[in-house]
Amino acid sequence: MTTLLVIFTTSLVLSLFLTPIAGWAGKNFGILDIPNERKVHSTPIPRTGGLAIFASFIMTMVFCNTFSTTITDQLVINRQMLFFLTGGVIVFGIGVADDFLQLGPKIKCVFQIVAASIAFYGGLRIEAFTILGYTLSFGFVGYLVTVFWFLLFINAINLADGLDGLSAGIVFFASMVMVVLLILREQYFTAMLAAALGGTTLGFLRYNFNPASIFMGDSGSYFLGYTLAGLSIIGTFKSQIGAVMLIPVVALGVPLFDTMLAPIRRFIIGRKMFQPDKEHIHHRLLSMGLSTRKVVWVLYIATMALCLMSIILVNIRDEQAGLVLIILGACAFIVVRKLGYFEYFAVDTVREWFRDLSDELGLSIERRDFLNYQIGIGDSSTIEDLWDAACRAIERMAFDMAEINIESFETAAGKVNGLKKSWIRTELKSYSFDTSLLKLELPLLDKNNSHMGTVCLYKDLQRSAMNDFTLRRVELLRRTIIRTLETIKHTPSQN
Repeated sequence: MTTLLVIFTTSLVLSLFLTPIAGWAGKNFGILDIPNERKVHSTPIPRTGGLAIFASFIMTMVFCNTFSTTITDQLVINRQMLFFLTGGVIVFGIGVADDFLQLGPKIKCVFQIVAASIAFYGGLRIEAFTILGYTLSFGFVGYLVTVFWFLLFINAINLADGLDGLSAGIVFFASMVMVVLLILREQYFTAMLAAALGGTTLGFLRYNFNPASIFMGDSGSYFLGYTLAGLSIIGTFKSQIGAVMLIPVVALGVPLFDTMLAPIRRFIIGRKMFQPDKEHIHHRLLSMGLSTRKVVWVLYIATMALCLMSIILVNIRDEQAGLVLIILGACAFIVVRKLGYFEYFAVDTVREWFRDLSDELGLSIERRDFLNYQIGIGDSSTIEDLWDAACRAIERMAFDMAEINIESFETAAGKVNGLKKSWIRTELKSYSFDTSLLKLELPLLDKNNSHMGTVCLYKDLQRSAMNDFTLRRVELLRRTIIRTLETIKHTPSQN
């Protein structure tokens, strides 16, 4: 315990000393976070805190080698540790480059995958997972699971870094609960690394809490997320696989949930899946009228509660663990609903989206039925037959009246007279249309954009509402008529 306390204190002091220096460097070299519509702060703030976080952690590890205890003697640069640190240097480096140059998401993602792959190659692998008494072996998919694990943590901490002190505080709480549980399981080596990480983030938090004088930037958030992900895997080597891994997962429940939900939310509303927005959990809380400091404290309390839950979760029987997970799921459901996220997942909205998707893919019976009418139009050999087939399709689309005006054109066999006809639904022969009339005029243009004629469609909206996909069907009808006219025009046997 004394050794762990010394390590924690050392990293804390180093972070307290190095963070102001990193802030000075950021101001002098112009590495500043400039306010914009997505930012909460109103003045430029240096985003070089990651330099202090990385340096404090590494220097603490070097310091551990200056004295010998049963814990520090376990710090050996073996293959696993070498590859783990190499991956950490890579994610930190790409974070620094992004803080300087504002890199694109694809480049950053590639380097994150490279770092995770290096850690995997060095032996940090998720090959199986045990929970509720069941073990799931991943086999060759273990590589993908491991890479996803690292990317999830890296980007979760990065996304949480939207408010002063939020990411640093969450990582501090997660690190401390890992220290406690790792000590109980006598995994002192991993506890030593977690203690160093906790001290580092607490020292940085002194300057990063609202109102912040420095931000950790991508270099800091990437390194913290990567290190937490790696520590959770290291902690499973001498313990039940899954038990220690649940600690950071539950403790970081808020940012992890936000990270997984964000791309789904953006996909549903038609945005790029990795395009930044102001719809994260902390943004939602701010929009509810809470101040920045209150939002941070709310998320701190939620994180502390989840940390306590993780301690309970890994020290109870499987049946009770299942109950705890159900409770957590219910709480998450309530929170999501209160924050208004269900507006993206409303049953009616999702059902309509699936209907659009099935229609676009041609899976719905309505789309396949209309395809039959298109085939009928396409099989027409004269413009009179074309119009008869088109009228059947128009009636199927619930229009009330239609007119066609096809201009005369020349074919290889001679001139073909134009066609000017109208159609009206049988039961509406004496019907007079009023101001609720919808009129659609469809120009028929060939490949050279030459005008071949016009089709007009009429519908009384007071008599019946527009059906789903009607406008899409109208465009399909127009294209089918044009293709058929061009076929008739270039058929030598046309009379």
